[in-house]
Amino acid sequence: MPMRRTACATLFLTVMLLVAAMAGGARAEVATDCFSEDWNRRIAGCTVIIESNSATPAEKSQAYAMRALALSIKGQYDVAIRDYDEAIRIAPDFAVALNNRAWAYFKWGKGLRGMPDVERSLQLNPLSEHTWDTRAHIRQTIGQFAGAFSDYERAVDLGGERMVKLYQCGLTEMGLYKGKIDGIYTNTVREALRLCAFRKDCDPLPGDEQCRQATS
Repeated sequence: MPMRRTACATLFLTVMLLVAAMAGGARAEVATDCFSEDWNRRIAGCTVIIESNSATPAEKSQAYAMRALALSIKGQYDVAIRDYDEAIRIAPDFAVALNNRAWAYFKWGKGLRGMPDVERSLQLNPLSEHTWDTRAHIRQTIGQFAGAFSDYERAVDLGGERMVKLYQCGLTEMGLYKGKIDGIYTNTVREALRLCAFRKDCDPLPGDEQCRQATS
């Protein structure tokens, strides 16, 4: 049974000050659109940048990655991966894009294809809790349960209270945790996370609305 994952949990593409780099009138407005949380508006804004003759390679790489994230959230994983391909072709060491392409493969049901990406992303940025979480999900789907649990715990170590709240909320949805959503990594939370990590049909991350509530 494929595991769930939501837009909230995928929103770990770091914003890289593209708006500041693209100063000036309409161009700045388009840059803002490329970071919009309205996914259709983001796709349109990023497309303008991608098709612009004046955008720098760095700007285009970022725009491809931002558009890809919106497409992935909309469930268009094959198209999103093509955009991530372009973002990474332009900037091969784009750690966040590598991680998010791995996530898109996972969501598309082809998680193993994303393993080289997530491993490379961890080499480039071993302090990203989101990347450890991505690898945990991929490992879980291929039966590497102990490794998945270890990666989830590394995500907790790095992400702290916010990551614990996310897992508490998701584990509550899965019926494995009945405590407070307080961001405290107790033995009870740890055991619930361990139980989840050892099941292919369990996702410790929550749905969108619950995610926003838990981390607000």
